Amino acid sequence: MAADTKAAVKKSAKKPANNKKPNVFKRLWKYLLACKGELKKITWPTPKQTTKNFTIVLVVIIIMGLFIFALDRGLFALLGLVMGISQT
Repeated sequence: MAADTKAAVKKSAKKPANNKKPNVFKRLWKYLLACKGELKKITWPTPKQTTKNFTIVLVVIIIMGLFIFALDRGLFALLGLVMGISQT
């Protein structure tokens, strides 16, 4: 039984030491090819979809800007009433 264990240890110890990494340029080339493959999988939006999304974003920004402006003016007026400061 001990002989079997020693033989198993010797077999696993005799594995070749090919743990070297490939050349940095080969790894970079492999990475770039993988990036190219991933870019081909992307479904790009049409110009019509892009325009629609841009319009939606622009409208939301304008609405939020007006909301923040109104909130700021309202709180400023409330602060003026509380502190008794005349507004200009």
